[in-house]
Amino acid sequence: MLEIFVIIYCVYFMVNVYTSFAQVSFIKNAKSLPAIILEKDKYEQAANYAIDKEKLAIASTFYDFILFFIWISYGLNFLDTYISSEYIWLKAIFYINAFIIINWILALPFSLYTTFKLDKKYGFSNMTASLYIKDTIKSSILFLIFGSLVIGIIAFIIQSFTTWWIWGFSFLFLVFILINMLYPLIRDKFFDKFEALKDKELESKINNLLEQVGFKSSGVFCVDASKRDNRLNAYFGGLGSTKRVVLFDTLIAKLSHNELLAVLGHELGHFKNGDIIKNIGIMGVVLFIFFAIFGNLPDDMFMSLALNKEAFSIIILFLIFSPILSFFLMPLISYISRHNEYAADEFGSNLASKDDLISALLKLANENKSFPLSHKIYIFFYYSHPPLTERFKELGYDVYSKINKEPTTKP
Repeated sequence: MLEIFVIIYCVYFMVNVYTSFAQVSFIKNAKSLPAIILEKDKYEQAANYAIDKEKLAIASTFYDFILFFIWISYGLNFLDTYISSEYIWLKAIFYINAFIIINWILALPFSLYTTFKLDKKYGFSNMTASLYIKDTIKSSILFLIFGSLVIGIIAFIIQSFTTWWIWGFSFLFLVFILINMLYPLIRDKFFDKFEALKDKELESKINNLLEQVGFKSSGVFCVDASKRDNRLNAYFGGLGSTKRVVLFDTLIAKLSHNELLAVLGHELGHFKNGDIIKNIGIMGVVLFIFFAIFGNLPDDMFMSLALNKEAFSIIILFLIFSPILSFFLMPLISYISRHNEYAADEFGSNLASKDDLISALLKLANENKSFPLSHKIYIFFYYSHPPLTERFKELGYDVYSKINKEPTTKP
């Protein structure tokens, strides 16, 4: 059984590497074409950023490939040798936390390079060393407290029930919903500074927009995202009574009122079309499938890893292999997501203004340096949003209008 999972991982590795190399080659060719959507200088910067980011992803993929075989060869057994407890749930907490902390430390060079080298080079990151350390400490404390609690409960369920995977799924799905509900509150209390909008005219316009579609929220907030990053964004966070509209201060600074309303109109399209509930449902189905798989693994799977079939070993295999299985489900999930984005664009353009939505998307693309072209296979696996060229096409905007004609050569 282990051999099957290893083969799946190797396929996952090869697909990852191939798509990244294909993307790098594609963008290098596309970079020489006349600029579309982005201004010429930002078009070149976006291409260079996408290439550098993908090269780093390739290095990270090879690094993870080596770590994977180290873990399954003797790393997991090594941890088992040195971590023990008479309480099954307590051993699971110590073992899983140790595994996650070790992996975090080993991945830290890539995180530091991305934040302090790559993103700063292209004018994205405003992160300081002190803020990075504070964020890391806060995240670690939250994980150690609440993550350990979840691990302990899952381990108890595994120990207590024959059909534990059904009960385990039910518990974790409830945790997932709770996290979505509390996310904006956690961000507010521990990481970001949420403030009421100072622009009361804009706040009034937003509230009127929300009333048009029957969206009830706990407020409209501005968040100081610029202390970490210069990218523009906005989102609707929370569920039920915790729902709120969150605008990045960078977005407010760059977009006009009408453009902001058009962006929010797009997000309200997701609400009106029930996309949030659909996404939670899809996540529930995927999670149930994974629990069904890992809840019925044969004993020889654990024997191959020199591990006893206990709560800790079942959870660790779930953590190692579920992201790989998720990767092969992503094309279907991303396809559904792209369809939802088109529908949200249509709703937003009708609710506010198509011209304002187009103008907002153009500014977002330029400020975020989002390269507008990608290889088809890369889009197939990774794009949860449609390519910018396709979004503008659906909105009736000719992305080649500024150069009068489409390029005669396409990558």
